[in-house]
Amino acid sequence: MAPGSRRQALGQHFLVDPAVADRIVEAVGATAADLVCEIGAGPGILTRRLAARAGRLVALEIDPALQRRLADGAARWTAAASVDIRLADARTFAYEALPAERPHPDGRVLVAGNLPYSASKPILARLLAARPALDAAVVMLQREVAARLVADPGTAAYGALTVFWQLWADLALVTPVPPAAFRPPPAVESAVVAARFRRAPRVPVEDPVAFAHVVRAAFGQRRKTLWNALRGGGYGGAGGGPLARALAEAGIDGGRRAETLTLAEFARLARALAGAAGAAADA
Repeated sequence: MAPGSRRQALGQHFLVDPAVADRIVEAVGATAADLVCEIGAGPGILTRRLAARAGRLVALEIDPALQRRLADGAARWTAAASVDIRLADARTFAYEALPAERPHPDGRVLVAGNLPYSASKPILARLLAARPALDAAVVMLQREVAARLVADPGTAAYGALTVFWQLWADLALVTPVPPAAFRPPPAVESAVVAARFRRAPRVPVEDPVAFAHVVRAAFGQRRKTLWNALRGGGYGGAGGGPLARALAEAGIDGGRRAETLTLAEFARLARALAGAAGAAADA
């Protein structure tokens, strides 16, 4: 793949607006005790600012030419021990290893970056999976994806991505970002979202794997009622009896749609479905 074509394939647009960069860095709020992991360093508009605030910066860049150029530049404006410009794919990077690189044992592990549009979902999934090793993340996303993260139940943007992230993080919209803030300007609006990861889920979830399966099944056919979507997702059972009992136990009307359920209702439903499955197995 030619230099730069890998980044183009990921749909990356470089941030060039210094005011937006400053807002992102302020939202990250790094201190000398913290390690910051920057995703998609590119030409380094965030890199220099983050390095000035953090005790240590690990910047990820997937394009070899950009990584070499930024690493050569960083050697001239910062101490080599405090900044590490790595050739790495943010979709598969081992974020779990970052706590061992903190400059102070009480410091935080913070993530910041302008996520490539076409790679944002796998990167978000990777960050969520690595959440025990992370304290917070401030990321730029396509506006529609950002809206999904902070959506309320009952809105069109509310979906499985919303549920999974709001279960494990406190989220806030930092600022909208217009196309003119990038080179080349994208055809869509962007937004910055801040996430503070929780050490326990927002609502009690006994089996996270079962919970995730229920949420995905519920949203798998979001135009259908919850009853039909769950039956289509494998929760029908014999004549739908176990599903009916689980819905009744959870106090949820099967005629509702998935986007109307709160986190607490999804947790009750997952628990009730697990109980119904266990009862059917014992029968």
